[in-house]
Amino acid sequence: MKILKIGAFALGTLAVIAAWCALSVFLGLYGWWMKPIADKGDHAAFFAEATQRIDDNNAGNAAFILIRDGDVAGEYYVRDERDISAQTVFPTSSFSKWITAFGVMKLVEEGKIVLDDPVSSYLTRWRLPDSQYDESKVTVRRLLSHMAGLTDGLGFDDYAADETLPSLEETLAKPRASSGRDVRIEVGAAPGEEFAYSGGGYLILQLLIEEVSGEDYERFIRDAVLAPLAMTRSSFEFIGDVEGASQSFDAAGEAAPQYQYAAAGATGFSSSAGDLLQLVKALTSENADFVLQPATITSMRQPEAYVFGSPIWGLGTMLFAPTNSGDFVYGHDGANEPAINVSVRINPDNHDAYIMLVNGHPSLASDIGGEWVLWQTGVPDILSTERAIKSALIPAALGSLIILILAVFLFRRLFSGAGRSA
Repeated sequence: MKILKIGAFALGTLAVIAAWCALSVFLGLYGWWMKPIADKGDHAAFFAEATQRIDDNNAGNAAFILIRDGDVAGEYYVRDERDISAQTVFPTSSFSKWITAFGVMKLVEEGKIVLDDPVSSYLTRWRLPDSQYDESKVTVRRLLSHMAGLTDGLGFDDYAADETLPSLEETLAKPRASSGRDVRIEVGAAPGEEFAYSGGGYLILQLLIEEVSGEDYERFIRDAVLAPLAMTRSSFEFIGDVEGASQSFDAAGEAAPQYQYAAAGATGFSSSAGDLLQLVKALTSENADFVLQPATITSMRQPEAYVFGSPIWGLGTMLFAPTNSGDFVYGHDGANEPAINVSVRINPDNHDAYIMLVNGHPSLASDIGGEWVLWQTGVPDILSTERAIKSALIPAALGSLIILILAVFLFRRLFSGAGRSA
């Protein structure tokens, strides 16, 4: 009988420890164990810490703008042998997808696209490969939110400066993946069931824009999105041909080649900090005449995709974290080889925003962007989940140790006394 009681006591202790560890991780996901790098509202302190981290960690070029209530609170540029400024052009990688989403939503506003229509109803130049899944459920809405069941996971690979880029249809049929794997753009899971990041989906949306507008994708985006915002430094040109572009670096700070991209709508956009400031100002100013109606912009940050019950994606828009008003910090990041990283994040509650473009570190813009979201909201962003979980390790370990010490003390009182009495 005594052995059973001891066993039950041990199992109970383990259950309490497991419950505490689970609670620690849960609280970690809400930022309980993470400390912002500056006091709330102290923009000068955040700017100073962010610029120090750029100096300490980036081996190449960087452009950083911190925005307070729609106005510039600070800007910082790191130089190589060239001058780096607000007009220096950087590759933006997957940030390109947000630009594509603006283009799609422009055509939605014009009544030329219906979000819940099958994308195949608009396409004539290419079609999805046959699969066991219902192609009619691959809608424009689901492509925008990575919910269409596409399982390519692209990651488009680079093309050297002297290579001839394949056509859009050729890329759709046989994309060059950054993983080096043979990847197909196809429906490999039930549409609408779960989130699966798909570069291929945005290549389809690029084709959708061309088919519906009757224009070349790059020309349409230039005329419908970039020109009205005076984003004159932004384009889909090969960045090696762009005057005043950032030099390319790898993560060690060594000079790297400039690359071309066959998937303009997914990864081929290049821009400057000054142009991205124009975009942010148009999105945050109540008086700005943006290329889309305010209701459309709001709809783009309504949750469409969830992971473990948490909203992470709207219509082409990343939802980084909830705000106090029930809205979301929103925007988009981008990363690619050799060491490209871009992040733009906006808090709609106070019109604060964050812009960083990096060429020389694979994640610095997103890492400091995560610090900005924590500073703004008190909770980690969706890209900081691993860090949030790691923040729970010490509280989980300390709490477990305390539980174990208390259990040993209680064990001695319960069972040592029982042994003497026997």
